[in-house]
Amino acid sequence: MMKNKCTGVILAGGKNSRFSGKNKALVRIGGKRILDRIYEVFTILFDKIILVTNDPVQYMEWDFDIVTDIFPIRSSLTGIHTGLFYITTPYAFFVACDIPFIRKELIEILLDGVEPGIDIVIPETSKGVEPLCSVYSKRCFKPIEEQLEKKSLKIQRVFQKVRVKKIPEDILRTIDPDLVSLYNINTPDDLARAKQAATYLTGVSQ
Repeated sequence: MMKNKCTGVILAGGKNSRFSGKNKALVRIGGKRILDRIYEVFTILFDKIILVTNDPVQYMEWDFDIVTDIFPIRSSLTGIHTGLFYITTPYAFFVACDIPFIRKELIEILLDGVEPGIDIVIPETSKGVEPLCSVYSKRCFKPIEEQLEKKSLKIQRVFQKVRVKKIPEDILRTIDPDLVSLYNINTPDDLARAKQAATYLTGVSQ
Protein backbone atom coordinates (compact mmCIF):
# COMPACT_ATOMS: atom_id res chain seq x y z
CA MET A 1 0.00 0.00 0.00
CA MET A 2 2.75 2.47 0.95
CA LYS A 3 4.56 1.80 -2.33
CA ASN A 4 2.02 3.96 -4.14
CA LYS A 5 1.90 6.58 -1.38
CA CYS A 6 5.61 7.11 -0.79
CA THR A 7 8.49 8.31 -2.95
CA GLY A 8 12.09 7.33 -2.27
CA VAL A 9 14.33 10.40 -2.07
CA ILE A 10 18.13 10.25 -2.01
CA LEU A 11 20.02 13.28 -0.71
CA ALA A 12 23.32 13.71 -2.54
CA GLY A 13 24.13 17.35 -1.94
CA GLY A 14 26.70 17.21 0.86
CA LYS A 15 29.93 19.20 0.68
CA ASN A 16 32.04 16.17 1.74
CA SER A 17 34.62 18.50 3.28
CA ARG A 18 35.74 15.78 5.69
CA PHE A 19 36.09 13.32 2.84
CA SER A 20 38.80 15.09 0.81
CA GLY A 21 36.16 16.51 -1.51
CA LYS A 22 35.22 13.09 -2.90
CA ASN A 23 31.66 12.20 -3.83
CA LYS A 24 30.66 9.69 -1.17
CA ALA A 25 27.74 8.41 -3.24
CA LEU A 26 30.17 7.00 -5.81
CA VAL A 27 32.61 5.38 -3.38
CA ARG A 28 32.76 1.58 -3.70
CA ILE A 29 32.16 -0.62 -0.68
CA GLY A 30 31.99 -4.38 -1.03
CA GLY A 31 32.33 -4.05 -4.80
CA LYS A 32 29.38 -1.66 -5.19
CA ARG A 33 29.03 2.09 -5.13
CA ILE A 34 27.03 3.37 -2.17
CA LEU A 35 24.44 4.88 -4.49
CA ASP A 36 24.03 1.53 -6.28
CA ARG A 37 23.33 -0.12 -2.94
CA ILE A 38 20.65 2.42 -2.04
CA TYR A 39 19.14 2.34 -5.52
CA GLU A 40 18.78 -1.47 -5.46
CA VAL A 41 16.77 -1.28 -2.23
CA PHE A 42 14.68 1.66 -3.38
CA THR A 43 13.64 0.00 -6.64
CA ILE A 44 12.07 -2.80 -4.61
CA LEU A 45 10.11 -0.45 -2.34
CA PHE A 46 9.20 2.60 -4.40
CA ASP A 47 7.61 3.22 -7.80
CA LYS A 48 9.17 6.69 -7.91
CA ILE A 49 12.71 7.67 -6.92
CA ILE A 50 14.13 11.21 -6.77
CA LEU A 51 17.73 12.28 -6.22
CA VAL A 52 18.45 15.77 -4.88
CA THR A 53 21.86 17.11 -5.88
CA ASN A 54 23.65 20.24 -6.99
CA ASP A 55 25.76 18.27 -9.48
CA PRO A 56 23.26 16.43 -11.73
CA VAL A 57 25.76 15.40 -14.42
CA GLN A 58 27.37 12.79 -12.15
CA TYR A 59 24.12 10.83 -11.87
CA MET A 60 22.81 10.61 -15.43
CA GLU A 61 23.30 6.82 -15.68
CA TRP A 62 20.63 6.04 -13.08
CA ASP A 63 16.92 5.74 -13.78
CA PHE A 64 15.55 8.29 -11.34
CA ASP A 65 14.43 11.89 -11.43
CA ILE A 66 17.21 14.36 -10.63
CA VAL A 67 16.37 17.71 -9.03
CA THR A 68 18.44 20.53 -7.56
CA ASP A 69 17.99 22.52 -4.37
CA ILE A 70 15.40 25.28 -4.48
CA PHE A 71 17.06 27.29 -1.72
CA PRO A 72 20.65 28.37 -2.50
CA ILE A 73 21.83 27.39 0.98
CA ARG A 74 23.36 23.92 0.94
CA SER A 75 22.19 21.77 3.84
CA SER A 76 20.32 18.56 4.57
CA LEU A 77 17.21 20.57 5.37
CA THR A 78 17.23 22.26 1.95
CA GLY A 79 17.49 18.81 0.39
CA ILE A 80 14.45 17.60 2.32
CA HIS A 81 12.58 20.76 1.37
CA THR A 82 13.38 20.21 -2.32
CA GLY A 83 12.37 16.55 -2.20
CA LEU A 84 9.04 17.40 -0.60
CA PHE A 85 8.43 20.08 -3.22
CA TYR A 86 8.83 17.62 -6.09
CA ILE A 87 7.07 14.52 -4.75
CA THR A 88 3.56 13.75 -5.96
CA THR A 89 2.88 11.24 -3.17
CA PRO A 90 1.67 12.02 0.38
CA TYR A 91 4.95 10.78 1.88
CA ALA A 92 8.64 10.46 1.08
CA PHE A 93 11.34 8.30 2.57
CA PHE A 94 14.59 10.27 2.73
CA VAL A 95 18.06 8.78 2.97
CA ALA A 96 21.51 10.36 2.77
CA CYS A 97 23.83 9.13 0.03
CA ASP A 98 26.47 8.05 2.56
CA ILE A 99 24.51 5.19 4.15
CA PRO A 100 25.86 2.03 2.45
CA PHE A 101 24.02 -0.75 4.26
CA ILE A 102 20.41 0.42 4.30
CA ARG A 103 18.08 -2.57 4.58
CA LYS A 104 14.71 -2.94 2.98
CA GLU A 105 13.25 -4.33 6.19
CA LEU A 106 14.24 -1.30 8.25
CA ILE A 107 12.62 1.03 5.73
CA GLU A 108 9.49 -1.14 5.84
CA ILE A 109 9.30 -0.81 9.63
CA LEU A 110 9.42 2.97 9.28
CA LEU A 111 6.79 2.93 6.53
CA ASP A 112 4.58 0.74 8.71
CA GLY A 113 4.78 3.46 11.35
CA VAL A 114 2.93 5.92 9.13
CA GLU A 115 -0.54 6.72 10.47
CA PRO A 116 -3.07 9.56 10.13
CA GLY A 117 -1.84 12.77 11.69
CA ILE A 118 1.80 11.71 11.88
CA ASP A 119 4.18 13.90 9.87
CA ILE A 120 7.55 12.24 10.46
CA VAL A 121 8.46 8.64 11.30
CA ILE A 122 12.04 8.52 12.49
CA PRO A 123 14.37 5.87 13.95
CA GLU A 124 15.74 6.53 17.42
CA THR A 125 18.73 4.80 19.02
CA SER A 126 20.89 5.45 22.06
CA LYS A 127 22.80 7.93 19.87
CA GLY A 128 19.66 9.92 19.10
CA VAL A 129 17.33 10.23 16.14
CA GLU A 130 18.29 9.70 12.48
CA PRO A 131 16.56 12.42 10.43
CA LEU A 132 18.33 11.40 7.21
CA CYS A 133 16.83 7.93 7.25
CA SER A 134 13.19 8.78 7.88
CA VAL A 135 9.69 9.17 6.46
CA TYR A 136 8.36 12.70 5.97
CA SER A 137 4.83 13.77 5.12
CA LYS A 138 4.24 16.31 2.37
CA ARG A 139 2.71 18.40 5.18
CA CYS A 140 6.24 19.10 6.43
CA PHE A 141 6.97 21.23 3.38
CA LYS A 142 5.46 24.47 4.67
CA PRO A 143 7.05 24.48 8.15
CA ILE A 144 10.41 23.58 6.61
CA GLU A 145 10.11 26.36 4.06
CA GLU A 146 9.21 28.87 6.78
CA GLN A 147 12.26 27.78 8.75
CA LEU A 148 14.57 28.06 5.73
CA GLU A 149 13.28 31.55 5.01
CA LYS A 150 14.63 32.45 8.45
CA LYS A 151 17.95 30.76 7.51
CA SER A 152 17.50 28.26 10.30
CA LEU A 153 19.04 25.00 9.10
CA LYS A 154 18.69 22.63 12.05
CA ILE A 155 16.40 19.76 11.10
CA GLN A 156 15.32 19.04 14.65
CA ARG A 157 13.76 22.49 15.02
CA VAL A 158 11.17 21.34 12.50
CA PHE A 159 10.14 18.60 14.93
CA GLN A 160 8.66 21.24 17.23
CA LYS A 161 6.16 22.23 14.52
CA VAL A 162 4.97 18.81 13.33
CA ARG A 163 3.92 15.46 14.80
CA VAL A 164 6.80 13.03 15.08
CA LYS A 165 6.66 9.30 15.73
CA LYS A 166 9.89 7.70 16.92
CA ILE A 167 10.60 4.03 16.27
CA PRO A 168 12.69 2.79 19.21
CA GLU A 169 15.96 0.92 19.00
CA ASP A 170 14.59 -2.38 20.29
CA ILE A 171 12.10 -2.50 17.41
CA LEU A 172 14.78 -1.58 14.87
CA ARG A 173 17.08 -4.32 16.14
CA THR A 174 14.46 -7.00 15.53
CA ILE A 175 15.25 -6.78 11.81
CA ASP A 176 18.69 -5.12 11.91
CA PRO A 177 20.46 -6.42 15.04
CA ASP A 178 23.65 -4.40 14.48
CA LEU A 179 21.82 -1.34 13.11
CA VAL A 180 24.00 -1.36 10.01
CA SER A 181 21.21 0.44 8.15
CA LEU A 182 22.01 3.57 10.12
CA TYR A 183 25.78 3.52 9.63
CA ASN A 184 26.91 6.56 7.69
CA ILE A 185 30.27 7.58 6.27
CA ASN A 186 31.64 11.00 7.10
CA THR A 187 35.40 10.43 7.20
CA PRO A 188 38.05 8.16 5.63
CA ASP A 189 38.12 6.22 8.90
CA ASP A 190 34.38 5.60 8.60
CA LEU A 191 34.97 4.31 5.07
CA ALA A 192 37.68 1.92 6.25
CA ARG A 193 35.34 0.51 8.89
CA ALA A 194 32.54 0.21 6.33
CA LYS A 195 34.81 -1.76 3.99
CA GLN A 196 35.67 -4.12 6.84
CA ALA A 197 31.98 -4.52 7.60
CA ALA A 198 31.22 -5.19 3.93
CA THR A 199 33.78 -7.98 3.88
CA TYR A 200 32.01 -9.55 6.85
CA LEU A 201 28.50 -9.02 5.43
CA THR A 202 29.14 -9.92 1.78
CA GLY A 203 32.52 -11.58 1.58
CA VAL A 204 33.65 -8.98 -0.96
CA SER A 205 36.65 -6.93 0.11
CA GLN A 206 36.76 -4.12 -2.45
